[in-house]
Amino acid sequence: MERPDAILGGRRLVSFIKGPVPLRFKLIQGAGAVAFGVKDNGFAFFLLIFYNQVLGMDAGLVGAALGLALIVDALIDPLLGYLSDRTYTRWGRRLPWLYVAPIPLAFLWVFLWSPPGGEAPGFWGLFGICVGVRLLLSACEVPSVALLPEITSDYDERTTLFRYRYLSGWAGGLLMMVLAYFVFMRGPEGILSPEGYVGWGVAGALVMVVSVIGSALGMHRTVAQLPAVKPPPFSWRAAFADIREAFSEHAFVIFAGGALAGYVSQGLTFSISQYVNTFVWRFDETAFQLFPLVLAISAISMFVIVSPLHRRFGKPATAAGAALVAVSVGFTPYVLLMAGAWPRPGPLDATLLYYAFVLVGNTAGIVTLISASSMVAEIVEAFEQRTGRRAEGSFYAGNWLVQKCASGAGIFLSGQIVAAAQIPQGADPAAIPADSVATMVWLYGAASITLAVGTAWFLGRFPISRADHEARVAALDAAARADPDASIT
Repeated sequence: MERPDAILGGRRLVSFIKGPVPLRFKLIQGAGAVAFGVKDNGFAFFLLIFYNQVLGMDAGLVGAALGLALIVDALIDPLLGYLSDRTYTRWGRRLPWLYVAPIPLAFLWVFLWSPPGGEAPGFWGLFGICVGVRLLLSACEVPSVALLPEITSDYDERTTLFRYRYLSGWAGGLLMMVLAYFVFMRGPEGILSPEGYVGWGVAGALVMVVSVIGSALGMHRTVAQLPAVKPPPFSWRAAFADIREAFSEHAFVIFAGGALAGYVSQGLTFSISQYVNTFVWRFDETAFQLFPLVLAISAISMFVIVSPLHRRFGKPATAAGAALVAVSVGFTPYVLLMAGAWPRPGPLDATLLYYAFVLVGNTAGIVTLISASSMVAEIVEAFEQRTGRRAEGSFYAGNWLVQKCASGAGIFLSGQIVAAAQIPQGADPAAIPADSVATMVWLYGAASITLAVGTAWFLGRFPISRADHEARVAALDAAARADPDASIT
């Protein structure tokens, strides 16, 4: 594992690793995303049903608290990315964040799932906790993922690094599902058991700390280098000017449009899944326990197929096509159910048939999102060629902001759908009126189709191809050699 000089000819930032990235490093770097998987699983699958059905908080109010928390994110997240780009220590720009942020994050995560007195903290209390969790997770995830374009400039190796990050993220989320269904919430109340969430929250906090700090320690020897250029003193005016310029990059605007729609769709699907699995598909304990296995197989399937798809079709076409496959396959069981052409929900044979569609649809959905995330790495060089500056942290803060806003919007949207369907708190699935089920299904379907089309439309128009990226990297290297006295900012 060889790390060349940080500056090639004084201007071009060279990758930490030349040639293929070793498998060990891919695993270590990807492991940092486990914390994201823990958070994403909690917010997407369990937060709404915990605060609504277990603690008795109105579903629409939960969604609104999350939505308001995202306004704070919108103001602070880009600043975190900018500060990550400008961090100047002997351990480099990213590692100090990864050593500090996970500790307070763990404490807030425990508090989220075990509020004092076992009662909902109220609208503003939930809002404050969610803001803290999201910002601290950004302080872990943004510096970690911003390292990817610095590790390698190779188009395919970047996809591979994202494959490992996504697989690790899914592993973290699925681990929490397994712990929920098999360890902490196995009793007769299942996921409606308030006691189970206490231990589950503690377990998630420990996993977060170990994954982020462990990943940082594993990368330390390779990436802990004093930055080649000391940044100028911080100024608010310069910070927001630089952030605004980065977010105005043409390719980033197109990416953000598609990623926003894609992540809203994912957030909606995940957060409403507990409702449709309970009230539409009538899952029993065995069906819920099979759910993590199905999701795990879809994540592994993504890991196998995404690189060949990128080599054959490129990232934009892969992302757009997979988005349309995901919604077409994923919503087919609902259409058949509403048309009376589906087996009676509940029995194992009907559940397994449904899971076959979930497997294909979820695999395609993950392919869409990993393709979109991998595109951001190519925006870094496009921005560098235009401005002479690298801004990995700012761009991945933007990507992270899109993800969090979208997932929060998805949870907000699912909360409004549940409220519109008039699903009462503590409801017996067998007693839910057919009209309520139909309302929930059709609203969910209409939103999913609209979001999938938007995702495909934007991501399919992403303007940087493999050839564009490779030509740009070669041009930047050539310019650096021709002008050895220039400096990177």
